[in-house]
Amino acid sequence: MGVRVHDQQSPLDTLWNVESGVIRWLQGAGDWLAVPLGGLTHLGSQGVFIVLAAVLFWCVNPSLGGRLIVVVIASGVLNNLLKSISYTPRPYWFDARITGYQHHASFGMPSGHSQAAMVVWGYLGIRSGRRALMWAAGVVILLVAFSRIYLGVHFISDVVVGLTLGALIVWATLRYEDRVLAWWRGLDTTRRLTYLSLAAVVPCALATTWQLGVRGAWVVPTTEWIGATPADPAGHSLAGLYTACGGLFGSVLGLTLLYGRGWYSAEGSVVARVARFALGISVVALIAAPTELLFGGLTGVTDGLVSFVVYGALAFWATYGAPRLFIASGLATTAQEAESADRR
Repeated sequence: MGVRVHDQQSPLDTLWNVESGVIRWLQGAGDWLAVPLGGLTHLGSQGVFIVLAAVLFWCVNPSLGGRLIVVVIASGVLNNLLKSISYTPRPYWFDARITGYQHHASFGMPSGHSQAAMVVWGYLGIRSGRRALMWAAGVVILLVAFSRIYLGVHFISDVVVGLTLGALIVWATLRYEDRVLAWWRGLDTTRRLTYLSLAAVVPCALATTWQLGVRGAWVVPTTEWIGATPADPAGHSLAGLYTACGGLFGSVLGLTLLYGRGWYSAEGSVVARVARFALGISVVALIAAPTELLFGGLTGVTDGLVSFVVYGALAFWATYGAPRLFIASGLATTAQEAESADRR
């Protein structure tokens, strides 16, 4: 089982064969690592980052939280765009001898968990300015990266590309975020909407054109991929891109409007902060759960369009609707009101 019979291999097939051997060797140590690494890998997952960003933005530091939201979602756009055009396998799709301890429906390159871990923990660690937190961030990033390889869901090359992209995003963000923010605030409304629409729509258009037009229908390369490949990884990858682009549009629009309305202060008692999180995340659940129930069976472009709208709405709620509701309900104040209270 798992013996390849074709004579000619592409350079990528050769690379993946070598990396498959490494992964099989790692997994040969036994299943005992699967549980702890299966838990640690979530430190690079979308769900953890949604909760982290919500806590940071709603309850701790809106300025840092808002910047983190934008950079994480923008990183997700790039990651899902590359997945949508790369058409690369997961190790357990490629080699039936590899155990996939987790299962994913999108293509593999680059590793989204590794890239996101680098972006989130790297950015927060460096922004903290504390050496201990920077080292802790580095350890978390390496553990997430290693977990993706051991769990059989990414090749080493997937992880290396993800970490590299994440590091470049962190570097660019720390170097240019203040200048980009000043430039953005200086634009008029028409230009803001134009640029934001282009940033959200162009990646979707490029990937859709590639998948449905240039490349055409995708089928499993059965002589090279001898593992269990899901039915429509191209469609799932495209839907992931639409999801990220919708989130980018909704979050940047929400943050821009919130800034125009006097921004938002996360100061307040512990009770007020907990109440904000509970209220904000409840609305997220109320929107997300029925959507999954009603539209969970969709695939491809249709799934992508629904995801664009839904996640755009969720991001707008998180960055504008929730803070404005907190202010209206007395759970928070605008930044100007908080500054005036501090001067008294």
